[in-house]
Order: sequence, then C-alpha cells, then structure tokens
Amino acid sequence: MSRVEDEINEYLGSVAAVVRQVDAKAVRDVVDVFDRVYRERGTIFLFGNGGGAATSTHLACDLAKGTAAVGRRRIKALSLSTNVPVITAWANDTDYTNTFGEQLYNLADERDVAVAFSGSGMSPNIINALKVIKELRGTGVLFSGGDGGKAKENADVAVLVPSPNMQIVEDVHMVLGHVIFTLLRARMGGAKVDGMSNAP
Repeated sequence: MSRVEDEINEYLGSVAAVVRQVDAKAVRDVVDVFDRVYRERGTIFLFGNGGGAATSTHLACDLAKGTAAVGRRRIKALSLSTNVPVITAWANDTDYTNTFGEQLYNLADERDVAVAFSGSGMSPNIINALKVIKELRGTGVLFSGGDGGKAKENADVAVLVPSPNMQIVEDVHMVLGHVIFTLLRARMGGAKVDGMSNAP
C-alpha cells in the first residue's frame, strides 16, 4: 500500500471515528423539529458561510425535492445562502452580520425553523440569525464543530461535531444532513417522486 493510500485511509478513518461520537439524540431532535414544522406548514430556512453555505443549499435541495411525492403536500425548505443580491446588499449597506438575520425578518414566523451550519459557532452573522429567529418565536437549530461557540447559546437544538478539523466537521455535517433527510422522508411515507423511485 502506498503512502497516499495510507493517508486516504487515515482521513476516512478519522471521519468515521468522529461520526460515531455525534449525539444521536440531538440528531433525532432535529428530525422532530423538521417534522413539526412540516405538519404546521412552516418553512425550514437553512444558511451558513463558505462550506456551510454549500451544505445548507444541499440539504435544502434534498428536503424540497427528495421528499416530494405525488398526492403529498411538500416540505418548504430554502437556503438563505443562495440569495446573493440580498446578502451583498445588507453586507454593503450595513455589515456582514445582517446577511441572514435580515432575510429572516422578511420571511420567517413562529412556525418556522432557522438552521445554521457553522464550523465554530462563532460567526457573527450566524449568531445574529439565531437571535432573530428566537425574537420571531421560531426555532433555532445549530450544526457546529467543537463546543458550538456563542451560537449554541442562541439555539434550541445544537448538533455538535467533536473535531477541531474544519474539513471533517463539514464532512460530518453533510452526512448528518443525509441522515436527517432520510429519516424525515421515511416518516412522511417514502414513496415516489413524479413516478420515479425515491427509495434510499
């Protein structure tokens, strides 16, 4: 086996080890929140910076499209990280801390959940958005690395990835997104999307 193969196996082993340390109850709590928001006809708003922005967009796609089935009401899921004109307008006219929170003021209410992806839990715009959803009497969910930082103090549910490695944190966030999506879809009945198989 080559040195590169050893490094690949070491990295994959590190990801697997961290995945096994994630609190399964916290993950289940997120599924429960998403299920409640769906039943109450609320919206799941997701957001993050950098890799967290990509993860939020990926999970929004899985939730909105991957759970759709003929004859069943659909989940409302939207990534706030994709609205570049609004993000840059708030960042330019005020500052970057308002990029997600101000969008929630326009869109969210007490039925909704704001889902933040953060490597450290210390990004001011993440913290601010969780404060806004709390002000609006909605629910705040945080996916973070480490101890969740200051963002955890403003979240109703926090799923923490116990690693200082940003890439591993982001890897595990993606895995957890798929776990949550799969469990939520099962609660909704699985089934088909526009005649195509949507089985896990």
